[in-house]
Amino acid sequence: YGNFIDDLRLYVRGGTGGMGYPRLGGEGGRGGDVWLVARERTTLKSIRDRYPQKRFVAGPGANSSVKALKGEKGKDCEVHVPLGISVLCDDGKQIGELNAAGERLLAARGGLGGSLATNFMPCKGQRRIVRLDLKLIADVGLVGFPNAGKSSLLSKISHAKPEIANYAFTTVQPELGKIMYTDYKQISVADLPGLIEGAHANKGMGHKFLKHVERTKQLLLVVDISGFQLSIKTQFRTAFETILLLTKELELYKEELLTKPALLAVNKMDLPCAKNNWNELMEQLQNPQDFLHLLQEEMIPANTLEFKDIIPVSTYTGEGIEELKACLRKSVHEEAEQENEEYRKKKLQLLQTSVEEQMNR
Repeated sequence: YGNFIDDLRLYVRGGTGGMGYPRLGGEGGRGGDVWLVARERTTLKSIRDRYPQKRFVAGPGANSSVKALKGEKGKDCEVHVPLGISVLCDDGKQIGELNAAGERLLAARGGLGGSLATNFMPCKGQRRIVRLDLKLIADVGLVGFPNAGKSSLLSKISHAKPEIANYAFTTVQPELGKIMYTDYKQISVADLPGLIEGAHANKGMGHKFLKHVERTKQLLLVVDISGFQLSIKTQFRTAFETILLLTKELELYKEELLTKPALLAVNKMDLPCAKNNWNELMEQLQNPQDFLHLLQEEMIPANTLEFKDIIPVSTYTGEGIEELKACLRKSVHEEAEQENEEYRKKKLQLLQTSVEEQMNR
C-alpha cells in the first residue's frame, strides 16, 4: 500500500478523577474524556507521523480543596481523524462511525472524582485500544481487474495524476479524483487497487480493496474489450467473463454491493479487434443466461448486475470520455433526487403521525 494507511491502532485513556475532600465533603473533578473528531484534509498517516507513540491521554480532574470544594473537570483530549472512519474495539466490535466533518465520538471516558460515594477516592479513566478503519467515501468507485485501464481513465476524466504503467498491478494504493464540470459541479471518483480472482477470500489485496467499495455510492466497472489474463499461469477471460467474475467477487464479499447503481465502461476500443468483440459482448449482455455455460459453476454469480449505461471508451484516443462523464453526472443526480424524495416522504410521514397523535389527545 506504500504511504497510504487505511487502518491504525491507538491507545486511548480518560483522565483520572480528582481527590475528594473528606472533612468538608468536597468532590474531586471528573477526569477529561478522549474524543475522536472527524476533520477534512486529515489522514491516518498524518496522525501516525505526528504522534508516533499513538497514545492519547486526557487530563486529570482537579482535587477538591477549601477554595474549590467542587474540583474542575480535567482537560479533554481531541484526536482529529479523517471522514469515513469506523471505530472498532480491539476485539473487532464496532463502537461507531464518523462520516461527516465535525462529528464526534467518545473513545475513552474520564474517571469520576472522589466523593462520599467513592469514599473520597478518585476513579481511574477508561483505557482501551481502538482501531480506526478507513473506508473511502466517494460518489463513484472504479472496479476492475488489473490493467483494465482504470488509472488511465481516472486521469482522463478527473484532475488526479495516478501512476500508469503497462504491467498488471500499477495501482497499489487507492487514488481519489474529482470530475470538474463547466458549471462547477463536482463528482468524486475513487480508483481502487485491482481485484484478482479470489479477492473475496483475501487473495491479493482482497479485503483491503473491497472494503473501500462499501462507501462509494455508485460502481463503475471498467473492463478491457480484448479480455484479461493476469499471468501465463492463469486462464484468459473474455470481457463478458470478466464482468461476471467481478460481479461474483463483489457478491461473495458483501451481497448488498450489487444493489448499488452500476455503470459499465468498456475500455481500449482503439484496438483492432474491438468492434467485433463489442458486438459479441453486447449480444452476451442482452441475454447473459444463454452464455453462463462459458464459466465454471462456482464462478457464476447468483445475480447479474443491471447496468444503467454501457459506454465504449478509449483512454488512448479519448473516444467516449465526455459521454462517460455525462452519464456519471446524470446517474449521481438521479440517485441524489431519489434519496431526497425518500427523505421528504419520511419527514411527511413523521409529521402526519405527530399531527394524528395530537388530535387523538
